[in-house]
Amino acid sequence: MTGPTEWGETPGVGPWEGPLPSGDDASRYDPQLLRDGDTRNVVDAYRYWTREAIVADIDRRRHPLHIAIENFGSDANIGTVVRTANAFAVHTVHIVGRRRWNRRGAMVTDRYQRLQHHDSTAGLLEFAAGAGLTVVAVDNVPGSVPLETTVLPRDCLLVFGQEGPGITPEASAGARMTVSIAQFGSTRSINAGVAAGIAMHAWIRTHADITAAW
Repeated sequence: MTGPTEWGETPGVGPWEGPLPSGDDASRYDPQLLRDGDTRNVVDAYRYWTREAIVADIDRRRHPLHIAIENFGSDANIGTVVRTANAFAVHTVHIVGRRRWNRRGAMVTDRYQRLQHHDSTAGLLEFAAGAGLTVVAVDNVPGSVPLETTVLPRDCLLVFGQEGPGITPEASAGARMTVSIAQFGSTRSINAGVAAGIAMHAWIRTHADITAAW
């Protein structure tokens, strides 16, 4: 969804007006933001809060959904995946392969999202087994089942491959199932960042408490 950041406008609010916050909740506020205003890309409920306070509050409400993206070719979609994961309060985004990735697409949301790196897909699968997560690959390949008619597991790790080649054979072999996204046009595949958003929202529709959304 397009917002003020993409329109070229400055989002946010000016300096705090009225008496400064006090009481038990006062520690969540950042004195500099109260003085100068808050132009960060955060929802209004978090205006003037410190980054640590925001992360702590999201941690309290995170979903048991994990996302992984294989980054063996320096995929430019990782930032988009991180931004979407933050919007859905995903537990952790796992990046497999290269540590370096273009954070521009994350729009600074990586400051509030749990991130974890794995050197290899084998390391990711070992983590998932230890955490009790069901691994689900997302790729339009033979043998996949339609996401639209599949109920994703609640304690779930969705794995996405890099743009172009898709998920690696190792990730495919380690997945409990592979789901595909229905397409009706001429393109062979959709953008990996878009696919991740669709799959995350499919999980949200099934397992999230919609009344807790902003």
